[in-house]
Amino acid sequence: MPSDRQNGSLNGPAGSNNDPAGRQAPWGPAGPPPRAQISDELDRWLGGLLPPVAGVALVAVGSLGRREVVAHSDVDLVLLHTGHPRISEIAESVWYPVWDSTVGLDHAVRTVDEAVTVARSDVKAALGLLDARYVAGDRALADELAATVRAAWRASPAGWLGELRELTEARWRTAGELAFLLEPDVKEARGGIRDAVTLRALAYAQLVDAPRGSVRDAYRLLLDTRDALHRSADRALDRLLLAEQDAVASALNYADADELLHDVADAARTIAYATDTAWRQVDGLLSKRRRWPIRRRNTVARRPLADGVVEQNDEVVLARGVDPALDPALPLRFAAAAAVAGLPPARSALERLAASVPPLPDVWPENALHSLVALLGAGEQAIGVWEACDRHGLVEKWLPEWGRVRSLPQRNALHRYTVDRHLVAAAVAAAPMARRVARPDLLLIGALLHDIGKGLPGDHSEVGAGIAGGIAVRLGLSADDAEALVRLVRYHLLLPDTATRRDLDDPATLEVVASAVRNDGVLLDVLHALTEADAAATGPAAWSSWKAGLINDLVKRVHVLIGQGAAPTVRPRPFEVFAASAALPEPGECSVAVHGDEVSVIGGEGVQQLLSRAAGICAIHRLDVYAADAGVFDGHPVVVLRAAPRFGRLPDTALLSADLRRAVAGNYDVAAALARREAEAREGADPVPPQISWLPDASAEATVLELRAEDRRGLLHDVTAALEEAGTDVRGARVSTFGSAVVDAFYLSDPDESRLDQIGKAVLAAAGS
Repeated sequence: MPSDRQNGSLNGPAGSNNDPAGRQAPWGPAGPPPRAQISDELDRWLGGLLPPVAGVALVAVGSLGRREVVAHSDVDLVLLHTGHPRISEIAESVWYPVWDSTVGLDHAVRTVDEAVTVARSDVKAALGLLDARYVAGDRALADELAATVRAAWRASPAGWLGELRELTEARWRTAGELAFLLEPDVKEARGGIRDAVTLRALAYAQLVDAPRGSVRDAYRLLLDTRDALHRSADRALDRLLLAEQDAVASALNYADADELLHDVADAARTIAYATDTAWRQVDGLLSKRRRWPIRRRNTVARRPLADGVVEQNDEVVLARGVDPALDPALPLRFAAAAAVAGLPPARSALERLAASVPPLPDVWPENALHSLVALLGAGEQAIGVWEACDRHGLVEKWLPEWGRVRSLPQRNALHRYTVDRHLVAAAVAAAPMARRVARPDLLLIGALLHDIGKGLPGDHSEVGAGIAGGIAVRLGLSADDAEALVRLVRYHLLLPDTATRRDLDDPATLEVVASAVRNDGVLLDVLHALTEADAAATGPAAWSSWKAGLINDLVKRVHVLIGQGAAPTVRPRPFEVFAASAALPEPGECSVAVHGDEVSVIGGEGVQQLLSRAAGICAIHRLDVYAADAGVFDGHPVVVLRAAPRFGRLPDTALLSADLRRAVAGNYDVAAALARREAEAREGADPVPPQISWLPDASAEATVLELRAEDRRGLLHDVTAALEEAGTDVRGARVSTFGSAVVDAFYLSDPDESRLDQIGKAVLAAAGS
């Protein structure tokens, strides 16, 4: 990203950031941003409202005190006095004009003693008062307040630290982690503006060093973003909504919203890491103070963890006498030792490593690769260690490709993380599975690299496979292992795509998977574990027992095909399980079963008709179908749908069953009812145009039509109705929903080649309606 975004071009001319009493504020001598101009104008206006009375001062606190007020911020003011008899009158002369304006106001009238008492009992109030700044009136009185509040804050940290931490962690639980949200709250979320203000407060207490460098730049970027957001939305808005992101990006001179989100995420991670480090430093300092009376000099325990790496004071540090300049593999060994021990790496050690360690050779030594695998295999502890190393630039020294995916946003409702965090989370999720595969090293490295191609033109799996090939050579993998890693990256989506969209009884389906893994059962098992780890790192909506069962079945069948597994017990498809236990209906009737999120129907005139009507009834009852299985059992069409309630509550089972029976019998105009519902619900932007593909090699026994479209209520009904009207014979279907997108495969009984174009147009018309 262009460096001038955070180095002055959006932050106004350079100037002093000192407070009125001449004390340098914790942010250091950074130039005032344009926000300071707003604050100056407010100061002049507010100052003109205060009558010239002795012993009274108007003081700005909070964001106005910091001169960081943005377009639609409230202003926080304290009217200080020494006991003036007409203070209520004076207050009204200031407050009423503000109330009459468009400026929001938080206000208080206090003596210095009263303000300090409030600060001692209310951490939120104290945080605002720490930034007290003179606006008008008695400057000595304003300076007395600032000095007294800050002195009290420094004198008794034990009285407020616990409450401040509780408030901070509660805010994180509510607002989430800024770096990984599609619509983050830039003020309240973890790594946001509020955390930067907390760092400032800890610095005022002299418990940690004042934020500097990258943290200060990150904070200013978030302030710029919030300022642009307020102006774009023309209201007080701190959540970076999707609808506002393009306008905010344009206002800040970004090419697009993705670039903006990238920098916002990176800034948030910088502040979050600094926050974690600060709280750890506070804990260590307070612990030392508690132990000081009984502690002997020079008796700090240092427990060896690895060659050149030791534990000291519950952190991982470098051993005495170690010269990082002589050992390129030391950072990896250091990181692995920290993750395995479950201890945080010391910032001083990371800074020394980043500054001194030479680059790894073009082909890594074996011990470096071993350390990387150990780091990834440490599980959850690896996340914090990796993040710490990345914040200090070490990861990019190991993997130069990492800089491109760092903080890269994923505009996909299924994904909860940026690309780089998703990759680390996938490796962490793979760690417990390492025991069940013969090549845990390939599993962990494959998990770390499986999406490395994202953000580049083309299919990220194909692009990533090429990148992984180059990395494999650098890591020192053998030719066979390098080829295996390339295939893991290239085909990391193959198992879920095949299991959920293809007929597992079709030999052609199994041949595709066997070919992808080179008929190698070991590689197949690694790919299976990688698939689960990828889903776990994506989010809860990416995995289900349904999908797991289908993938397990697929893997067992492929093992048999390549001769490396005993023939599995044939796992019947969901429609077969239901049909085997259901009472077979009389002609013109149907049997229905509803259990939790599973809706099953047997009966009707054909698979496509039954699927269409059952899907339509589900949509009418506000159920979103996210998976479906359909086929023929003993001459009867059968459909099993998995559906989730759109508004959180399952419909009445008896009513749903009755409507299904009416629809199958032809006594319910499903299309008309759906049209009415869709007319009520239709709003917003036009959907992405649907696409179809004919997959000639997907089945040896049928012609497969694959539809990719944006999901909407009644989509499955409309498409299957179109197939029915086109006179096609659907022998089976696989339906998958991924957030707002669907990928549906329909197995057609070899329609005439000349009709394929007509059928495709009918499906596109139905999907796009």
